[in-house]
Amino acid sequence: MINRPLAIAAALLLLLLLPLVLQGPYIRHLFILAFLFAIVAASWDLTLGLTGLFNFGHIAFFGLGVYTAGILTTQAGVDPWLVIPIAGIVAALAAFVVAAPTLRLRGIYVVLVTFAFSQLCLQVVMSQGDLTGGAGGIVRVPSLRISDYNFARDQRLGYYYVSLVLSLACIAALVAIARSPLGKTARAVRDNPEYAAARGIDQMRIRLTMLVISAIPTGIAGALYCIYFRVAAPEVFSFSTSTLILTMLLVGGAGSIVGPAVAAVGIVMISEYLEQFPDLKATKHMLLAVGIILVLRFFPGGLAQISANLFARSAKTVGATPERSEEAGR
Repeated sequence: MINRPLAIAAALLLLLLLPLVLQGPYIRHLFILAFLFAIVAASWDLTLGLTGLFNFGHIAFFGLGVYTAGILTTQAGVDPWLVIPIAGIVAALAAFVVAAPTLRLRGIYVVLVTFAFSQLCLQVVMSQGDLTGGAGGIVRVPSLRISDYNFARDQRLGYYYVSLVLSLACIAALVAIARSPLGKTARAVRDNPEYAAARGIDQMRIRLTMLVISAIPTGIAGALYCIYFRVAAPEVFSFSTSTLILTMLLVGGAGSIVGPAVAAVGIVMISEYLEQFPDLKATKHMLLAVGIILVLRFFPGGLAQISANLFARSAKTVGATPERSEEAGR
């Protein structure tokens, strides 16, 4: 029998001990990147998968978090620790602004407006070179410190645990929201908007609330991303970054929250592993695309569906009597 709480506890223990066993900075770097992308993918799932809001400008909230951290730390001298929550607030305000012309729209129009917002942010970054560094970005962003302890000089051990704790906290909060009355109402709006309207649910308010909430952890992840790499570059607004995060969401399972976070770890590891083979670099994205198609073809619910099927089969096996087990075997 697969015990869900025990499996979760074992996974958490493994993540806590992993950097102590595998002491190379490169493997820690991969996990840091995976943890940060896991936050973005899970928070995007809150609107796209859970609420059914086709928000394709989510990467803009991540980029705003990156540049908030870069600008405040280098030009305003704000402490990097303080910048992380501030970036979440800035992203939430941006989500509120973009929601105003978006929530009355439906379908492809929402996609176009939100994607246009992402491109608008990119153009602002490129045009305001005195503030954002233009195409060159912002460099020499201060690293995290605790007294005299500099996180940039411990072979990424400190950043590993900071990103791990932050990702676990954000994902736990997102799961709690998804299971709350607000999350159930958002599902009702997604699945049957006419019925939700008949019950007196304010659909615009629900969509606005979920969009703003989803932007907060995304901005926070963007700020830590900037502080970790010590660079704020316009590439964070790129279409390839959006595609990568969307891939994690779809492979993990839209609407599951935890699924995209798990997929983020796997996709980052596979993508980086393929980088080791020069002959596969040119076809890396094609191989990933084929893998995505296969997963979505046979398991439309992604990793979340696969996990649910495994737990369901385990429960049936344990609940079956010996006689039924023998009959099933025959």
